[in-house]
Amino acid sequence: MTDTLPDRLSSDPTSEFYDAALLERGVGVLFKGAEKTNVEEYCVSEGWIRVQAGKAKDRKGQPLTIKLKGPVEVFFKED
Repeated sequence: MTDTLPDRLSSDPTSEFYDAALLERGVGVLFKGAEKTNVEEYCVSEGWIRVQAGKAKDRKGQPLTIKLKGPVEVFFKED
C-alpha cells in the first residue's frame, strides 16, 4: 500500500471518493491547525472539509453536512 493520501477522500460508501482500505488504516485530518474527528469528506487542493451538521438527517436517512473552508492537512494515524 502506498504512503500517500489521496487529494479527496469520503467516508460515505456511496461516494466515488470512498476507499475502505485507507479508512481502515486510519486517516487523520488537521483543519486550521486542529485535529478533527468528525470529518465526513475532505479535499486538500480545494481547501475544505465536510462535517455532520448536528443530528439532522436528510430524507434518505443520511446525515446533513456543512462545508467548512480553510487549510486542510491529512496524515496516517499511528497505532
